[in-house]
Amino acid sequence: MDQLIDRIKSDGYVENDEILKVDSFINHQVDVNLMLAAGKDIANHFKDQGITKVVTIESSGISPALMSAMALDVPMIVLKKQPSKILNKDLLQTEITSFTKEINYELTIKNHLINENDHVLIVDDFMANGETATGALRLIRAAHATVAGVAVLIEKTFQNGSSKLKEQGIELYSLAKIKSLKNGKIEFERSVSNPPL
Repeated sequence: MDQLIDRIKSDGYVENDEILKVDSFINHQVDVNLMLAAGKDIANHFKDQGITKVVTIESSGISPALMSAMALDVPMIVLKKQPSKILNKDLLQTEITSFTKEINYELTIKNHLINENDHVLIVDDFMANGETATGALRLIRAAHATVAGVAVLIEKTFQNGSSKLKEQGIELYSLAKIKSLKNGKIEFERSVSNPPL
């Protein structure tokens, strides 16, 4: 998606060879028009797949997931990273490790929110090592629902997240693909959606 790629070029900040900061437009301050365009793009890609719910992981995936759910006209569910102290019954849980924060989370959902009649799309901000998406897949499967695919704003193709999904037969749709962050430079993959720079 050219609009997202242009914004990454202008406002993305390379923290190190593995971390790209997008605080000013995705996950701290949110560019709502960019997220609206991203949500429409994701929804258009998955429009004929019979999706009944969009699932995301708190908190950075909420903006693109909400816009995708709106465009698909389906509910959005937020997987919590810690169980609620007051809503702690009837939960499905799985442990994941955050690549960025290097800590473990209990990914949690109330088990009545997804069932065997649901066909779910997972939407998140980044695909790095695939741990978060794989955890979300475990919860969705534990609820006996099916998965249409995973959509992310930014895929870091130099990490192994996409291969983890491919091994499970899950489609990954990425709006921007980054193949390197070395030496402080953002290098994009060349593809139809990411034309040569």
